[in-house]
Amino acid sequence: MVDVAGPAEQAPDVFFAEWRRRRAGARRDVERAAALLAESGLPTPDTPVLGVVGSKGKGTCATYASATLAAAGARVVTVTSPGVRGARDRIRLDGAAATEEDLARLAAELEEAVGRLPPPDTGYLSPSGLFLAAGALYARERGADLLVLEAGMGGAGDELRLFDPTVVALTTVFGEHLGVLGDTVEEIAAEKTGVAGPDTRAFVHGPLESAVEEAVHAALAARTGGRVHPERPETEADDLPDGLLPEGLGRPAAELGYAAALRLLAATARAAPEPHRLHTVLDGLRLPGRLSHHVLPGSGTELVVDSAVDRTGVAAALEHARRRWGGTDHVLVCLPDHKDVAGAVAELRGQKVTAAALEDAHLSFSAALPEEWGRVRADEVTADLVGGLGRRVLVLGTVYFTGLVLEAIGADTESLFAP
Repeated sequence: MVDVAGPAEQAPDVFFAEWRRRRAGARRDVERAAALLAESGLPTPDTPVLGVVGSKGKGTCATYASATLAAAGARVVTVTSPGVRGARDRIRLDGAAATEEDLARLAAELEEAVGRLPPPDTGYLSPSGLFLAAGALYARERGADLLVLEAGMGGAGDELRLFDPTVVALTTVFGEHLGVLGDTVEEIAAEKTGVAGPDTRAFVHGPLESAVEEAVHAALAARTGGRVHPERPETEADDLPDGLLPEGLGRPAAELGYAAALRLLAATARAAPEPHRLHTVLDGLRLPGRLSHHVLPGSGTELVVDSAVDRTGVAAALEHARRRWGGTDHVLVCLPDHKDVAGAVAELRGQKVTAAALEDAHLSFSAALPEEWGRVRADEVTADLVGGLGRRVLVLGTVYFTGLVLEAIGADTESLFAP
C-alpha cells in the first residue's frame, strides 16, 4: 500500500509529518526507522511477530490470523495498513480498535523518540512504519503475547522487515508498483519475500502463478539459507464449518491467515484453539469494506462496500450484489490511475456509475472514464449524497476510499471480533 494520508485519517501529526514534508524523489528510510525502534526499545524479543505481505488481501489475512490466535487464548495486537475507517483502528488489541487517548499517548512517545534522532537527510519515516512502531509500543504496554503486522508496501524495503517475523504470510502478488518494487511481477514477489529474516520459522503463501512461485522459493532460499521452505496451505481450513470464512475473493486470504496463525502457535509452543471456541470467534468476525453490508441510518438505502480495485474484484462484487439484491441502482467507485481502471470500466458497462476522486497530490485520476458517469470529489461524499444515489448502492475502490464511505455513514468498526 502506498503511503498516503486518506481523507478519513485523523492522526496525530507525528505519523505523517516527515512524509508530508518529503522532498521530490525521497523514499522511506528504513535505516532511520531502525534507529527509531532502537530509541524506543523495540522490537520486543519476547513478542513474536506474524508478518503479512502481498498485493491484495493482507487485511483479511491479518484479521483472520489475529482472530485465530485470540481464540487460542493469546493477547494479540494487530496493525493494518491502512485502517478500516482511519488512523485509530489501524491498531487493535484482540480485535478492538485503540482509543483516541491510546493513539495520542503512543504518538507522544514516538515524537519524543523521533526528536532524539538526527534530522532526516535523503529519506523520511513512513506513516505505515510509524504505525508499526506504535503498535509494538501498544503491545508492550498492554502485555500482548503476539503481534500481527501488515506491511505498508513491499517486504525487504518495508519496516516490517525490522521486526524479523517468526511467521510470514504472503497473500498474492500482481503487477502493482511496477518500477518501484521491481520491474516484473517475479521481481516484486522476490522483494516481498525479503521480509523474512534470521528468526523466520515458517513462510506460507496463497495461490501464485508458477513463475512467481519459483521466484518466491528462490528468494526465500537466499534469504534464509535454505532453512525455511515455503508452503501453500490448501486443506487446513477444510475442517472449519461452512460460513466461518468469507465468500468470494477474500476466502483464500482468510484461509491463509488461519494457516499462518496455526504455524505461529506451533512455533511458540502454544496449543491450537479449541474447536468450539475458534468457531465462536470466527462466527462473530466482521470485515467492514470487504463485501460488507450496511443500511444507511434514517433511510431505506442499503450498501455493499468492497475494496475491489481490478476487473476480477469488480466482477465478484457485482455478482454478490446481484445475488443479494437482484441488481444495483448505482455504483460509487474510486480508482486511481495505478489500479485496473480499464478493467473496472469494462466490467461496469451498463451500470449507473459515479466516480470519486481523492484530493491528494500523491494520486492521479487522469484515466479516461465514460462520459455518462457522474463525477464527485471524495470529500463531497456524505451520507446524504450516498442516499441520493438509490436504494441499492455498491461502493467500490481503494481501502482509503471505502474507509471514507464507512466514516460518512457511521459504520460500526470498533471491534472486528471478540475473543
